Amino acid sequence: MKRMLIKHGTILTMREGEQPIAGDLLIEGDRILEVAPFIEQPADLVIEARGMAVIPGLINAHNHGAMSLLRAFSDDRKLMDWLEKKMLPAEARMTEEDVYWGTQLAIAEMIRSGTTSFADMYVYMDAVAQAVLDSGMRASLTRGLVFLEDDGGKRMQEGIDLIEKWSGAGEGRITTMLGPHAPYTCPPEPLHDVIALARERGIPLHIHLAETKEEIVKIREKYGQTPTEYLYHLGMFEQSHVLLAHAVHLTRRDLGFLRGMRGGVAHNPVSNLKLGCGIAPVMEMKKHGITVGLGTDGAGSATTLDMFAEIKAATWMQKLDTGDPTQLSAEEALRMATIESAKLLGIDHEVGTLEAGKKADVILIDLNQPHLQPVHNLASLLAYSANGSDVDTVIVNGKVLMRKRQLTTLSWEEVQKEAAGRAARLVHGL
Repeated sequence: MKRMLIKHGTILTMREGEQPIAGDLLIEGDRILEVAPFIEQPADLVIEARGMAVIPGLINAHNHGAMSLLRAFSDDRKLMDWLEKKMLPAEARMTEEDVYWGTQLAIAEMIRSGTTSFADMYVYMDAVAQAVLDSGMRASLTRGLVFLEDDGGKRMQEGIDLIEKWSGAGEGRITTMLGPHAPYTCPPEPLHDVIALARERGIPLHIHLAETKEEIVKIREKYGQTPTEYLYHLGMFEQSHVLLAHAVHLTRRDLGFLRGMRGGVAHNPVSNLKLGCGIAPVMEMKKHGITVGLGTDGAGSATTLDMFAEIKAATWMQKLDTGDPTQLSAEEALRMATIESAKLLGIDHEVGTLEAGKKADVILIDLNQPHLQPVHNLASLLAYSANGSDVDTVIVNGKVLMRKRQLTTLSWEEVQKEAAGRAARLVHGL
């Protein structure tokens, strides 16, 4: 197997309590072989990392990649207005090829900003999977399931087909989940069926929860419950691993229902801020032992897929919300974007920290820039000052996807051309 040696970096493993290591990282095949102050081993590729931070690849725990084609198309609107008047009509025009190129655009942005894994919920998921396969990225894929009208089981079958066809593809880079869209789009009977199937086959679930106040009102009027109670009483949290996106509006009682759940919450602070949804009670969730990771949501709402923006927003929002600057430290926010998000995707045994035996998902961040000097505290510097554009090198599964800011598996010129033409067609006249 080929070996890659990263030399003279400042390595932040993201293992809890570990301080940065000045040293080297050795990769053999698709796995990390050693992390040490000095490694003297032959290698097929040596990457000089002097003046660079070496950290685990960032993990985007909730995204709708193909919505990158609708970036900045419908801003400064309330969520339901944004969704019903602009997003849904544009998405209704999408073809499978549109989804492929929209996902490639998202992947190009994610690679260029240091993301190595992402969770995606959308339609035409074969196209999304193919984009992941072609780019070398790692992803957890979910066919979004809306049950507001009878489609003869078509969506459900597509969700099952995705799991059966793509689980483990790309040398294990692709994993899958079942994706009931949200409590307000999934009535009790079909949602119960999805939960039962997930339990029977041991399939994880990915669902939106309590993103807006409007959702709270809808579910209360219809079922006399909060959205969290609704899912709890249908048995969603009994046995399955569940990835909850957003969880902005939770009551104290809701937090009790989520305590001890397998999986956890993907916090999407930039999207929540931009759509005026509110501030998720991250610190309360953490106090209840609920795993909280970070996601961007789709670029149609968040506009950016830069996880460094999410890291900043997450910690700033909690400090502001609690009035306490000690809340959600820089290191905690970085862990949310790495190992905690890995837990949500169910891949923390493989990625999320830099240590021997784990998959080689690694990014190098160039610290030789005015806004990243001097280096007093590396975690603080990365959480509060770094941007996606500071990422120099991206490695996934031991393969270099970007070196010196140049993509190696995608043609940016082709992606840009395809995305521009397709985006113009989707929004024409809307």
